[in-house]
Amino acid sequence: MIAEIQRRRTFAIISHPDAGKTTLTEKLLLYGGAVQLAGSVTARKNARATTSDWMELEKQRGISVSSTVLQFDYKGYRVNLLDTPGHKDFSEDTYRVLTAVDAVVMVIDAAKGIEAQTRKLFEVCRRRGVPIFTFMNKCDRPTREPLSLLDELESVLGIGAFPVNWPLGTGTSFRGVYDRQEKSVHLFERTPQGAYRAPVQVGSLAEPFVREKLDDSDYARAVEELEMLDIAGVEYDAQKVHHGTQTPVFFGSAMNNFGVQLLLDAFLERSLPPQPRHGIAQEAQPSAEPEESAEDADLVPLDGPFSGFVFKIQANMDPRHRDRIAFIRICSGKFTRDMTVTHTRTGKKVRLASAHRLFGQERETVDEAYAGDVIGLVGHSEFGIGDTLTSDPKISYREIPRFPPECFAFLHNPNPGKFKQFRQGVEQLLQEGVVQVFELRDSVQKIPLLAAVGPLQFEVVQYRLESEYGAPSTLENATFDAFRWLPAGTDLKAVKLPTGCRLANDAAGLPGVLFPNAWTRKYFSELNAGMELLDLPPAA
Repeated sequence: MIAEIQRRRTFAIISHPDAGKTTLTEKLLLYGGAVQLAGSVTARKNARATTSDWMELEKQRGISVSSTVLQFDYKGYRVNLLDTPGHKDFSEDTYRVLTAVDAVVMVIDAAKGIEAQTRKLFEVCRRRGVPIFTFMNKCDRPTREPLSLLDELESVLGIGAFPVNWPLGTGTSFRGVYDRQEKSVHLFERTPQGAYRAPVQVGSLAEPFVREKLDDSDYARAVEELEMLDIAGVEYDAQKVHHGTQTPVFFGSAMNNFGVQLLLDAFLERSLPPQPRHGIAQEAQPSAEPEESAEDADLVPLDGPFSGFVFKIQANMDPRHRDRIAFIRICSGKFTRDMTVTHTRTGKKVRLASAHRLFGQERETVDEAYAGDVIGLVGHSEFGIGDTLTSDPKISYREIPRFPPECFAFLHNPNPGKFKQFRQGVEQLLQEGVVQVFELRDSVQKIPLLAAVGPLQFEVVQYRLESEYGAPSTLENATFDAFRWLPAGTDLKAVKLPTGCRLANDAAGLPGVLFPNAWTRKYFSELNAGMELLDLPPAA
């Protein structure tokens, strides 16, 4: 079992929108042998479309709105690659995915440097101690100085940077990269639309063909910069990389396939296999005296009983069936089809009969999987995001973060004849965690009040309601800008509300207050002295 686990690599790709994240995902699949033509799945013969952006809305808008799991084998590794949305309005989905991976590849547009969403996602990775590998993309276009990009990593993100390779040329004169550790040059040739693997010549920096392919100025600048890097004396430190305090940096062009295979090979070699995760003992008592350190006491052994947690739910990936897939990250042990596990939130025994290996929208039945793998479980409406599944009821995980919503809108059903489809669609989309829903207390009409981190999530809900459930809807923006939970046991009758504020319950029935602005939140605290407002739901 340990040998199988050691060959697993599970990682996500993160970036600011338009930095080239989805393009890099496609090219990693191309070089990993998972697709024969970038932009299409091997088994398909239809027009080219990205494997990871399978949803129709994603194709229309040209952005990722849902994270995607892509699993393939490459050079003895079992790779679980998760493509994530880059747009800030879908960051909650990305944050959840980051709980399920062991490393990330951070894509940066070499012309723009570190952008806002990249910084936010980096901070999430830093807090979790996730190792980060950096790919400076779009070197085939005019870029900032490579040394300036390295300096920005250290000054803005506060992480040490070690350039594994170095760009040779920039923009239209970009020809390849120099591998600083292997002391070799990799010169690439462009292919039509980057659909095929780029032919490559490998040699030393002093070889004649290298001098011939590079402009004199590009060659001289590369030699000078490489000397400066050697003098600077920054060494590659595997321990720092694994602890997330140093990032290996790679340069290239995902669109033209320059440097993609170097990134893939180096990442698989330098990244860690799955590590033991911290669980929460169900029988633990608050008064128990700790015999071990908190760092070790709750570690679940990799070769222990089967366990994992649900980090994503997706409905209607197959439009022909009203199916629902729960994506589970396996944290320990071995999964076998038809095994019976405990659903810790309900305490019920569940048989996992329909499990799938995922490749974007494609799937195939999986008979066994190991710690580090991501699999899809079909047909379990009782599973929710954050739920633990395990063969040992004592194991439970609390991996999934929650975030206070910032945007609110009422969702109306304009067609009474479509009420059944409307209700079913809203219920299933809420289970996915696309948006949150609140119910106003003492409200005459039961109109869903949707809440989300960003307004584009509402557009996704409306689009999917109509395209997947045949239920049109209308949206009415609400005047609220925040929801804060009240502590457990609060006497709601004693709560004094400023004008414009409303009491409401979340989907779990927990009470809180809807606020129209920051001033009312401050005034609420003055009216209700000593009453605490919570950014997240109170612990059960």
